[in-house]
Amino acid sequence: MPSRRIDLVLESVKRLLRLGATPNLLNLLLKQHPADLAQIITELSEKDSHTAFNALVERNSKLAMETVSELGPEKGAELLALRPADEIARLMQLIPQDDAAALIGQLPEELSAAALELIKPKPGVGVTELLEYEEKTAGRLMNPNVFALSEDLTAGEAITALQTSRDVEMVFYLYVVDNRRHLVGVVSLRRLLLVTPDTPLKRIMTTDVYSARVDTDQEDVARQVASYNLLALPIVDPENKLVGLITVDDVIDVIKEEATEDVLRLAGVSGEDSVLSTPRESFLKRLPWLQINLITAFVAAYVVGLFTKTIKAAPIIAAYMPVVAGMGGNAATQTLAIVVRGLALGELTWTNARQVVIKESLVGLGNGVATGAVGALIVWGTSPDHDWVLGVILGLAMVINMFVAAAAGTLIPLGLRALKVDPALASSVVITTFTDVFGFFSFLGLSTLLLRFLHAG
Repeated sequence: MPSRRIDLVLESVKRLLRLGATPNLLNLLLKQHPADLAQIITELSEKDSHTAFNALVERNSKLAMETVSELGPEKGAELLALRPADEIARLMQLIPQDDAAALIGQLPEELSAAALELIKPKPGVGVTELLEYEEKTAGRLMNPNVFALSEDLTAGEAITALQTSRDVEMVFYLYVVDNRRHLVGVVSLRRLLLVTPDTPLKRIMTTDVYSARVDTDQEDVARQVASYNLLALPIVDPENKLVGLITVDDVIDVIKEEATEDVLRLAGVSGEDSVLSTPRESFLKRLPWLQINLITAFVAAYVVGLFTKTIKAAPIIAAYMPVVAGMGGNAATQTLAIVVRGLALGELTWTNARQVVIKESLVGLGNGVATGAVGALIVWGTSPDHDWVLGVILGLAMVINMFVAAAAGTLIPLGLRALKVDPALASSVVITTFTDVFGFFSFLGLSTLLLRFLHAG
């Protein structure tokens, strides 16, 4: 739905909620797509969102739960958390089991356990089994309701089986299994329809099947789907038995989630923080990294303190210190964004790491020379007595700091990845320390060495 129309619907929903016109509100909500309803509910206050959702549940429970699925596990669980366990169990039957598992996992522990006890088990892997897999793995993300064909069937029998099946999520690919449900091949729907009905599946199936294990990280799943342009990816257990399916719509959600998380973490913000979080939640999630930044800032302050005699002898250099540190920080941010993205997409590996380090270091050196030259000219033109020595000092310090920023911006994320630490989470704090310390040290160190040549000295 175009954003303008959503805005109009949202204003109408708010007005009807204020008036208490529940019948008119329901008539309006029932005409909307679940994705649009999710966006509308997100824009409402907590009280109004519960009111609208409750009304929707009473009239059309399936639409209400489809909306919850679109909202995502965290926000969806907030809407369900005030309901009794037996009702939650009933509502969970209306959505795919992978969505139900994600929602159950976000509910309070006691409520989650009570609801799981009441959820009617379905054939195969159920919600309880999905929750046994680690978070952010293929097992937790997959839909266990996957359509599979026996390798002993003919094309005609396969078409008949497909026509009589219900709740099949993905039929572009038809997966072929042996009598022990091992994944042995895949047949496209188009290929199936083009052969004669008596053709055995063994003759037309492709045995080279892209798949992922249940313990595969969801980022790796998303990368595989994107790399090979797949509409779906079969999920197998350690014995290569077909247990589920991840479709491209699930992968899009993963890509969005991971990209958002990486961007927020580069800024030292929790991936769970958002504009709709309460002030207390945002405060508690942001404060720890600010405290760490405070400690690292004192490290830079200590370095500056080592050169108090130099600053006292030539106070003008204090005015240009932030330039060196700031430019180093900007260069580091650029490098860090490229490197973290490369790691996330699998473009940067241990095989090409050395090449990337050299390339980024050369870029940092080149940028340092270019910006340092401009900075030196500006200092020469604006400083008292047109002090060219001060300009040279600033230019050289910028070359050093931007080279360090580029090298550190590449090596630190690689080191953190080797230590099994999320590079997006910790790199920015470490990089800031590097650029501040080396920026101040190089500028003030050069100023100390050349102090007697400064006009201000």
